[in-house]
Amino acid sequence: MMRYSRVKGQGSQGEEADSATYAASTAVFMAEMIKMVLCVIMIRITEPDKRIAYEVFGKPRETLRMVIPSGLYALQNNLLYIALTHLEAATFQVTYQLKILSTAIFSVLLLGRSLSTQQWIALVLLMVGVTLVQMESSGTNDETSDPGAHGKNSIMGLTAVLASCVSSGFSGCYFEKLLKTSRTSMWVRNLQLGVCGATFSFVGMLLADGVAVWQHGMFHGYSLLTWLVVINQALGGLLVATVVKYADNILKGFATSLSILLSGLITFYFFDFSPSPAFLVGATVVILATYLYGRAMKTPTHSSSAPSTAISTVKLH
Repeated sequence: MMRYSRVKGQGSQGEEADSATYAASTAVFMAEMIKMVLCVIMIRITEPDKRIAYEVFGKPRETLRMVIPSGLYALQNNLLYIALTHLEAATFQVTYQLKILSTAIFSVLLLGRSLSTQQWIALVLLMVGVTLVQMESSGTNDETSDPGAHGKNSIMGLTAVLASCVSSGFSGCYFEKLLKTSRTSMWVRNLQLGVCGATFSFVGMLLADGVAVWQHGMFHGYSLLTWLVVINQALGGLLVATVVKYADNILKGFATSLSILLSGLITFYFFDFSPSPAFLVGATVVILATYLYGRAMKTPTHSSSAPSTAISTVKLH
């Protein structure tokens, strides 16, 4: 939906079509605003006696703790843009899968989680499988890219994508630790995160599209589909927080990988897509990795250093 909302109507009207396209930075900002509204509604339902303004502005130290993941998410988005500017799509897709391992490493370092040998093997298999699956679309994009493009710096691109992998793993596990080691409710945490995220998004909107917003208005180019995309992004952000709260970032990575396979099936039935042998092998490896990791979770660990959250995760699974 996001892709279609950005390209519909373009290609035949040139610059006029481009000027009618909504600014992506405004959509990011509105998604944060909708998330905050939803969090306020959920706090009113689940904790009617909670003083919302006090939880956000009366506890500046707690709210400021959300600056770290918010800032890292913003940094990650910019790093990905830099990486895609200087790297071919295939190189980017392969390198970016290192975020799976970085998430596992930070889960061990920040959360004290203990992973078995079988789980580490499953994580490596997952990284390989996702790489094979995404190589299909990457190869197509490389073939249609401009072979005469100049100004690429592969070292800068690789540095950016590696930094993004580290940022993704650390920010995700840091947020998970805040959710699981604090008595503050998940909705209050998301509201605090939303305030910081909206601030970063607003600054980014002014820097990227401030002139266009001033001339045409914030909602220039918006349609029903645009609002559906924005709402979907907002709900998706809250869903990720729920997954992190009641499961963990590693399982979120497996769920994301399975969603890639689902996307492949959708494009097979609704679009002109024929899966290659690499896609089929990668899909098989992802399913195998998911099975191995889930099977290892059912095996009780005897490590005394494992946190209580790991025990609840096993029971939940």
